[in-house]
Amino acid sequence: MSVTTHVAYTLDPSASVHPETLGQAPARGRLKGRRIIVVGAGQRKVVDAEPPIGNGRAMSVLFAREGAHVACLDLNKEAADNTVNQIVAEGGKAFADVVDVSDPAAIAPAVARCVKQLGGLDGMALNVGISHGLSLPKMTVEAWDKDYAVNVRSHMLFAKEALEVMVPGGAITLTSSLASQRSGGRNPAYESSKAAQIALARAIARAGEDKGIRCNVIAPGFMDTPMGRDASRRRSDRALTVPFGRQGTGWEVAYAALFLISNESSYVNGHTLFLDGGHLGGVARGA
Repeated sequence: MSVTTHVAYTLDPSASVHPETLGQAPARGRLKGRRIIVVGAGQRKVVDAEPPIGNGRAMSVLFAREGAHVACLDLNKEAADNTVNQIVAEGGKAFADVVDVSDPAAIAPAVARCVKQLGGLDGMALNVGISHGLSLPKMTVEAWDKDYAVNVRSHMLFAKEALEVMVPGGAITLTSSLASQRSGGRNPAYESSKAAQIALARAIARAGEDKGIRCNVIAPGFMDTPMGRDASRRRSDRALTVPFGRQGTGWEVAYAALFLISNESSYVNGHTLFLDGGHLGGVARGA
């Protein structure tokens, strides 16, 4: 007679935490001499006394640590300046520029200003995104169009300008979301615009083929960022099933972007990296 024994395991969130997870790993010069624009380099203010770092700020700081000269673009000048101040305090090179990405006429001049100050362009990380958080029954034309203007149209316009001036062999990244694959948030404008980014990135990759310019997508899952914390305040059950018993960090998104912007990923193109702890593949706490 056989007996099946079920062993209970205690989940240890710290088991998946490393120096890179916390932005504490030493730099390795992986972007030495590169000139990179980060769009959405600041981060929103939240009520937390010690807020986590956001994806755009983490990318900017990490790129600078790895030797890049970084143009930090954001709608909020103070947020962009704070990112630059952190970079400069660490001995890196960066400057801020202000742009409203919902204004199509503002994008080409912003790229031109940054490229001139950088002395060229090797990479661009597009990290802007908004959500009105409206369900389909409550959706308005104005909210839908604004989400798409920021989340999709601006990315197309930035990429269009970048392809004109970027050096051969450069790279572009877009930041999408796990929401591009799921409707659990009941947020159709955000979810569908994030899905559109993935298709757009493939088109950008194809357009950059002649110059060897690559374009890839990072699609984070549940993240402990300022935007993530605001979302969790609206939906307390938002991250109950996160893998490893913890949400991801902005630094983990930044390291994915670092790989895709660097020459280490020279044959990775038109790809979407789901940075979700395996959530999309079925890994889930409590499952």
